[in-house]
Amino acid sequence: MISLTAAPEAPFYKSNSLRVRAVLLRKADMQLKDTQLFRQQAFIDGAWVDADNGQTIKVTNPATGEVLGTVPKMGAAETRRAIEAADKALPAWRALTAKERANKLRRWYELLIENQDDLGRLMTMEQGKPLAEAKGEIVYAASFIEWFAEEAKRIYGDVIPGHQPDKRLIVIKQPIGVTAAITPWNFPAAMITRKAGPALAAGCTMVIKPASQTPFSALALVELAHRAGIPQGVLSVVTGSAGDIGGELTSNPIVRKLSFTGSTEIGRQLMAECAKDIKKVSLELGGNAPFIVFDDADLDKAVEGAIISKYRNNGQTCVCANRLYIQDSVYDAFAEKTESGGGQAQDRQRSGRWHHHRSVDRRQGGRQGPGTHRRCGQQRRDRAVGRQGDGKATSSSRPS
Repeated sequence: MISLTAAPEAPFYKSNSLRVRAVLLRKADMQLKDTQLFRQQAFIDGAWVDADNGQTIKVTNPATGEVLGTVPKMGAAETRRAIEAADKALPAWRALTAKERANKLRRWYELLIENQDDLGRLMTMEQGKPLAEAKGEIVYAASFIEWFAEEAKRIYGDVIPGHQPDKRLIVIKQPIGVTAAITPWNFPAAMITRKAGPALAAGCTMVIKPASQTPFSALALVELAHRAGIPQGVLSVVTGSAGDIGGELTSNPIVRKLSFTGSTEIGRQLMAECAKDIKKVSLELGGNAPFIVFDDADLDKAVEGAIISKYRNNGQTCVCANRLYIQDSVYDAFAEKTESGGGQAQDRQRSGRWHHHRSVDRRQGGRQGPGTHRRCGQQRRDRAVGRQGDGKATSSSRPS
């Protein structure tokens, strides 16, 4: 196996040949069957391109800290070109029949499934989740493309009874136009297909800004979309500065809708910026997930569900349980079963690396002092269920 450190980092390339050699070294180290899925350039208007200023962003493996590669650090100018390309591609794409678009999306779905192993390995290396979970996400991500490809054929209008005898009221549904998506790092494939699938199926075009921590999954997806026959300009991926790229996506009047998954704070900011042009927005923000167990529950299943919910994706999802409420009459039994490890649930649950060092630092700080738990208005200490430290929920703050 070739060490990643054998390749010079992008800002220090002295020649094109050195860069090509470094890319080959990193592809070899990843052990991908299809090395063309590992892309270190953005995809705009059907072409792989670098940033105008040549700057890059390092992408690291959260398990080792080693540099996997780099992606272009783009800004407003490159984003504007991607938006203009999407606008140019829009008339021809929306003019296709729903069935014609569905056929291309179906092929994209098939390519995702065919390349599940490579896509899963790529995701594990840049995001940190276990390989089995990463491969599972690829199937999950592909399911959105499959579903919306079929639903595109059933975008029906409506006929509304008229209020006057000489009036006919008919509703037709049309593509909204150029759309944009900003996606998080915890589900780097599924959050893209869940947004791009319905947009492309409906006849819209899209510009995607993936998280800078996990851009390689997004670039691999768009490579497969290109192979599937998605036309030039219909789907672009822009990497780089979140502020500059996001600012262009929200301020450019060509963009008619923005979809964002992430923190409530950033979602509020994006919504305010979109208000100027009355852009439509779809926001999936934050997460607040209590896990409630009543006295008539199957405790074995409840414990299993709690462990799976809490540790899915290393606890880094918007629906991971961040506090547990247990009815008093079954509290002790539930706690004992949880302390014993949850049996089969523990055997099946595997954890990878937390993606951010701040998550590790927060956990290490949280271990100081005894745990504090709430039991029907009382405080219970040193138990496996409930709250710790100062009574705050112990799950990480994270984008959903």
